[in-house]
Amino acid sequence: MSGVLEEVLTANREYARAFGKKGDLAMPPGRRFAILTCMDARLDPAKFAGLAEGDAHVIRNAGGRATDDAIRSLVISYKLLGTREWFVIHHTDCGMLAFTNEIMRELLSRSLESAAFDGKHWRDTGRGPGSREGEFIEWLAIKDQHQSVLADVERLRAHPLVPASISIYGYVYDVKTGKLLDVSGASRLGKAA
Repeated sequence: MSGVLEEVLTANREYARAFGKKGDLAMPPGRRFAILTCMDARLDPAKFAGLAEGDAHVIRNAGGRATDDAIRSLVISYKLLGTREWFVIHHTDCGMLAFTNEIMRELLSRSLESAAFDGKHWRDTGRGPGSREGEFIEWLAIKDQHQSVLADVERLRAHPLVPASISIYGYVYDVKTGKLLDVSGASRLGKAA
């Protein structure tokens, strides 16, 4: 058994011991909102948004982007579980700013091993074989943090499965200060009718 696996299982045993009445929580989120944010390990939505178990839905992916799958989750969140407000939260120093579709596709075509980043350039650390399958994926790399938040809020607002009654907010989480920074124009784009 790996060290990480044992750590996770030990932590889970401790958590389950103190689980208490959490098994009685309702399926719908108690505070009736959802957060779409990045998978970056430096972000803890429960802490930066003051959440307890059962409060809100948190949907995470690389970059916190409004992908088809994120939209699927958000639509289920409101349609079946009653959320009425959504937050799109990207963050500073995001890894999605460090590459382009072309870079990702090239790296994958040469090797499926992990790549290394020196702060400016990516390089393969392993050997092939790679795969050309990366050419068929839109990696949604980010060029401008504020623009990506606006684009995601706008995509959600315009989506035919998202009712006008949902309020959508856009923020950038600052990984150096822990603050949520309002993205100018996002509130206007995401305003509920």
